[in-house]
Amino acid sequence: MAATTHTVTNQVPPLVGYDVFSADRALTEGVERHVAAALLDEAGAELTALGRSAGSAELQLLGTLANENPPRLRTHDRYGNRVDEVDFHPAWHQLLGQAVASGLTDAWGRPAGHMRRAAGLLVWGQVEAGNTCPLSMTHAAVPALRVEPALAADWEPRLTSRVYDPELRPAGEKSGVLFGMGMTEKQGGSDVRANTTRARRVDTGTGAGDEYLLTGHKWFCSAPMCDGFLVLAQAPDGLTCFLVPRVLPDGTRNVFRIQRLKDKLGNRSNASSEVEFDETWARRVGDEGRGVRTIIEMVAATRLDCVVGSAAVMRQSVAQAVHHATYRRAFGGELIDKPLMVNVLADLALESEAATTLALRLAAAYDTVQDGPEGERDRERAFLRLAVPVAKYWVTKRCTPTVAEALECLGGNGYVEESGMPRLLREAPLNSIWEGSGNVQALDVLRALQREPAALNAFLQEVGLARGADHRLDRAIKDLLTELADLTGIEARARRLVERMALVLQGSLLVRWAPPEVADAFCASRLGGDWGSAFGTLPHTLDLASVVDRARPEA
Repeated sequence: MAATTHTVTNQVPPLVGYDVFSADRALTEGVERHVAAALLDEAGAELTALGRSAGSAELQLLGTLANENPPRLRTHDRYGNRVDEVDFHPAWHQLLGQAVASGLTDAWGRPAGHMRRAAGLLVWGQVEAGNTCPLSMTHAAVPALRVEPALAADWEPRLTSRVYDPELRPAGEKSGVLFGMGMTEKQGGSDVRANTTRARRVDTGTGAGDEYLLTGHKWFCSAPMCDGFLVLAQAPDGLTCFLVPRVLPDGTRNVFRIQRLKDKLGNRSNASSEVEFDETWARRVGDEGRGVRTIIEMVAATRLDCVVGSAAVMRQSVAQAVHHATYRRAFGGELIDKPLMVNVLADLALESEAATTLALRLAAAYDTVQDGPEGERDRERAFLRLAVPVAKYWVTKRCTPTVAEALECLGGNGYVEESGMPRLLREAPLNSIWEGSGNVQALDVLRALQREPAALNAFLQEVGLARGADHRLDRAIKDLLTELADLTGIEARARRLVERMALVLQGSLLVRWAPPEVADAFCASRLGGDWGSAFGTLPHTLDLASVVDRARPEA
């Protein structure tokens, strides 16, 4: 049979060889808005270099290889010794090494650190999302360890280091370390107070009382190849936070038995495990009985990363859809010129830009809490108390339908693994589950509303900055205030309340900062009620072509 049975035409070139950062106007404008002018050149150069690397064919291939070659557990060596090691494909190490070298675990000690890191994570998450898990936990461990200044002084320089060292050896011998987390157990899940892992204090004769032996299990322990873990266990005075090193100072392995790796829907390059502790040595972090309060700052930081991670997946899926429509011809012309396709793409672009804008606003608030004037610190801290769970709930929920619709824009090509879209779709639900599912976030919002009036005041002040700029936003704010006025029996309608809070907050941010066509389309659809049950139902009178053009990646 002849080898040339057909000619390949009308196929879209791969979206590679572009700057992921600079091509994202919502992201670049957000960085310009929130980073001080004196730091902007440095931050921009740093993010541009990362964006060019992330958009390169080489890095995109590494992302594919890391996903296609998931980690493997080795419980024993050839001689029968228990080793509990996880082997990764070289692509994983290359990606994680570059991410660490790019400062994606370093936010707490540098000016505008949270904003610069969040922007970098949003770029990097578009290469391969699995390696962002240990990056996130390593970053988030810092505020929890600061509860114990001695522990923080020992570990923080290595946690924020730009050196990636994957070898299992004592942390004191390493220039850089990674951290994981073990909170949930099989009988409790998000209800960590149901944990049964026990902590027995070790009498060292010094009177310090901060050394313990842990016995129990963790149903989900993320990134078990890390150097240290923050875990929760029941001490004599209640649930307590502990630091479990993977290797002890004398070079021996701590008892950290990896029972199995989870076979997950997505996030396949990353190892999630079940582990058993049996007289496992640990250091107490914070007071006994204060485990949840100690680790809550870590949880808040990782929840912000869930928002950023979802925004990254959404942005990449929308970029792929717009890129495809730009080059693909059908029914006599390019898809990008078809009115119905423009409506779909514009709707997707709105969802992506709203998620990015909200994620960056939260990162900027963290920077203010860290370095801002005292009055502003208090206000932003209160704002984050509500805004983080609100954003975590809504943005992570919107990720999956956004990616699914973007995949459909590619037709049958999008359903094929080689397009990369199935990997994005499998990744999309993760952040809605990790660090508390939707119900957990909604209940956390209710808890803050009932116990922390300063949080609601700060949230409403933020939303109110856009009052008078759009009548649909004004009406949505009024309706929200009406609903907030009566919290009796609110739990059953908590999801609807949190959704409204998220949409009003996103609408306020876009009205203040996005181009008029973006803000107009968002308010008309998400707040004005002129929106159907599926993407692609925006009012046809809007300037949808400009919205799509703004989301176009520059290949």
